[in-house]
Amino acid sequence: MQNHPPHARNPGIPLDLDWVASVQANTSAIERRAATLPGRRSIKKDFQAAWLCKAVSCIDLTTLSGDDTAGRVQRLCAKARQPVRADLLAALGMTGLTVGAVCVYHDMVATAVRALDGSGIPVAAVSTGFPAGLSPLHLRLAEIGESVAAGAREIDIVISRRHVLTQNWQALYDEMRAMRDACGDAHVKAILATGELGTLRNVARASLICMMAGADFIKTSTGKEPVNATLPVTLTMIRAIRDYQARTGVKVGYKPAGGISKAKDALVYLSMMRDELGLPWVQPDLFRFGASSLLGDIERQLEHHITGAYSAAHRHAIG
Repeated sequence: MQNHPPHARNPGIPLDLDWVASVQANTSAIERRAATLPGRRSIKKDFQAAWLCKAVSCIDLTTLSGDDTAGRVQRLCAKARQPVRADLLAALGMTGLTVGAVCVYHDMVATAVRALDGSGIPVAAVSTGFPAGLSPLHLRLAEIGESVAAGAREIDIVISRRHVLTQNWQALYDEMRAMRDACGDAHVKAILATGELGTLRNVARASLICMMAGADFIKTSTGKEPVNATLPVTLTMIRAIRDYQARTGVKVGYKPAGGISKAKDALVYLSMMRDELGLPWVQPDLFRFGASSLLGDIERQLEHHITGAYSAAHRHAIG
């Protein structure tokens, strides 16, 4: 599959409330379109294996548990370096394949940076009072600064959902802009927590405002909400990305997170990105999965492609 050169970061634009007010979302049409997606693509054999390897390269391999330890993060980083068994990658002609990033809590950033030294794999930190995002703004900004200082090259921030629910678009823009500035050279992914925003119209408007404020990626979920990434939400968000690029010429990335654990689901998301946005958006610099168990299922499918037999899940442990 063809790779594309890295794109310029999103500098953001001034808040355009007229544009925001014009954004609507036809929920029934979006849901009908999303319902057709799983059955529209049938990717088999070598083509399926190639797309599954592409999915691996787009994974933000994640551990965000209260019982995370340095040892667990180190094992996760070892898996990030070698996400699929070496014999399978050799058979596929895909030696050197790695994941897109490793995503951890702020206080595990330094551990992950050391474990990934020399690999070229970036560390992503969840900051800004993750997952609720309800700590005072100056503390959230300070947390971003500390994560960047510890070596994080990507910062996954959470927006204040109350700004969306009360339609306080100026406050959302100002908050997002401040977080973007605090990230410096680190790329910022804005987590919308779409399962808590109420409507697809709110999702579309929040997506647009975060992009106006300079988000490099927009992301569905923290993984902690009752409802995480869904196909209707994804369609809404990537069409907002398409509209933003049409008006500004700037490409913004997309990250679905939470609940994506099967290889077949990864193929659906990748095919949607290709259909709606084109091939540049199936590259790691513009598309990521927020996942952990997804990698294990992809590895099982790749082994089946090579051997014709399914293996037990424990043969492909994460760490």
